Amino acid sequence: MDPYAFLKLSPNPDGSVTRLSWPPTAPASASPGSPDPALSKDLPLDPGRSTFVRIFLPHPAAAAAAPARLPVVLYFHGGGFVLFSAASRMFHDSCCRHASALGAIVVSVEYRLAPEHRLPAAYDDAMAALAWLRSQALDAAGAEPWLRERADFERCYLMGSSAGANIVYHAALRSLDVDLAPVKIRGLILNQPYFGGVQRTESELRSDNDRILPLPANDLMWSLALPEGADRSHEYCDPTVDGAAGREKAGRLPRCLVRGHGGDPLVDRQKTFATMLEAGGARVTTAFNEGGFHGVELSDPAKAQVLVEIIRDFVNIDAVKSTI
Repeated sequence: MDPYAFLKLSPNPDGSVTRLSWPPTAPASASPGSPDPALSKDLPLDPGRSTFVRIFLPHPAAAAAAPARLPVVLYFHGGGFVLFSAASRMFHDSCCRHASALGAIVVSVEYRLAPEHRLPAAYDDAMAALAWLRSQALDAAGAEPWLRERADFERCYLMGSSAGANIVYHAALRSLDVDLAPVKIRGLILNQPYFGGVQRTESELRSDNDRILPLPANDLMWSLALPEGADRSHEYCDPTVDGAAGREKAGRLPRCLVRGHGGDPLVDRQKTFATMLEAGGARVTTAFNEGGFHGVELSDPAKAQVLVEIIRDFVNIDAVKSTI
């Protein structure tokens, strides 16, 4: 198969790509009359990099029934580092759903895409988003009103899907040596994290013709995302290459939720990743189901609801602890 054709990409001589088919996008809407289950608005993150955040607040009816202060979920979308946007309809709808169902403020990050901006650009943008969130917590007068009035900055979670989960992991490692106070990261929510490696896993070998993530397309996205000259043995792709040093860092991470599906070509790597975290002393909750496929929750309402319930249970542990 032609992976460029599968991903609807056309390579350009300067190393960039033309994205021939962009999925539907959704506008942000802060109108109380919006049919979305959450209100949303866009704010600039770094205008020089054309990055922004889209904030989701549970619809007034839902927010009124929620505690005065809501947890904050900093969210990173998927797309192999190459595709999609925080404004893509499927991710907009997912963030609306999570904000409403979890009773949380969701902050979705528009990060730079590869190959125009190869890794670690997306990690840099994630750290910029964390710095922005800290600035909101410190600026009582000038903060975005939704955050100033409703955010509990001591209950923040980093959440990502696919490549977004990879971003969450690497941003969390970086944040270990950064002062984020008064922001406190209580947990990492890693939904079908996107990792790779040189040696094929059994689940990858079965995926040559996978309808969502066939092996040639997977290889192409890594070749476009990794730094020039790097292969899939790079730490950005394979979190196990750091060995003992990586396990030591993992032990310093907050609680981790790793979610996966048996029909995902990446499921073997996700299980290895969860085992690596546990070996380092991290507190890990795993939720692996048979069947499904990569990104299934974006198209299957039943799977989307299961994911919401898993995340709610994970987040509510901290809510219960805070009342004891």
